[in-house]
Amino acid sequence: MLFTCNAGSRPSFAKDPAVVHLGDSYFLYFSGYQVLDGKEKLVVGIARSKDMEKWNFVDFMPLTQPCEANGVGAPGAYVEDGKVHLFYQTYGNRERDAICHAVSTDGIHFEKDPTNPIYAPTDDWCCGRAIDADVVAFDGKLFLYIATRDHEYKIQKQGCAYAPLGSGYSRDTWTQAINASVLAPELIWEGKCIEAAATLVHEGKIYLFYGGSYNCTPQQIGYAVSMDGVHFVKPQNEPFIRCGGEGDWNASESGHPYAFVDEDGSCHLFYQGSPDGGKTWFLSRCELGFTDGVPFVKKYYNEKTE
Repeated sequence: MLFTCNAGSRPSFAKDPAVVHLGDSYFLYFSGYQVLDGKEKLVVGIARSKDMEKWNFVDFMPLTQPCEANGVGAPGAYVEDGKVHLFYQTYGNRERDAICHAVSTDGIHFEKDPTNPIYAPTDDWCCGRAIDADVVAFDGKLFLYIATRDHEYKIQKQGCAYAPLGSGYSRDTWTQAINASVLAPELIWEGKCIEAAATLVHEGKIYLFYGGSYNCTPQQIGYAVSMDGVHFVKPQNEPFIRCGGEGDWNASESGHPYAFVDEDGSCHLFYQGSPDGGKTWFLSRCELGFTDGVPFVKKYYNEKTE
């Protein structure tokens, strides 16, 4: 697959993928742009597929709550008891951006959580911002990973909260795991940014893939591993997935990953790429395998499909 969206206000624009399998379809949620009330705003787009290859655009999720007034984006998704729980960020509010929650039985029409926004970190260890939500079920809890920044608003790093599985995931269900970052940039290629956590569970461990360095600087994908969901180790010093070469669809970036484990146990990493410094954006995926606990790419899927 090599998916982009032309239904919004920006041509060839699709970022921040999240994928679930519901019923007989796969649903792809992503960030796009629409002109609403005379202003261009970031919104969540929805596409559907039968095979994870050919994706058909369905619609944009409408902005309906006061906290969404400036836009929303960067979704993460989780299926529980036949319902899609979508976790997404408000946009355009700097330190006040936070995570929202909505639920759908058909993957398309969502009921917004009346307690939105449901989560933002305390500001004693960061600026209080929360973006780029990702969730994973582990040890009886739903772990929520977010990107935030330091008080100088320069360093992007990861925070973590959790809620009991089946708790509904409204605002009062969340507990901040630690008053500190669980993952921060420290390697040369990560620059000043670790964002877009993408988690899966394999053999009792959480594997967290992430975008290292800010967009198109270039952003590339690394990973870290945890036994408890809070304390992470980076097994390698180099990117797991690099950006492409000149003329490639991802020449400027391979970034903002999303980890998806299908019902047959196969693992897929969706991610975004730009060939032109961020003017246009595409989404692709690769299939992952593991050897002795070490992930590797089994196959890349990056051919254009109509």
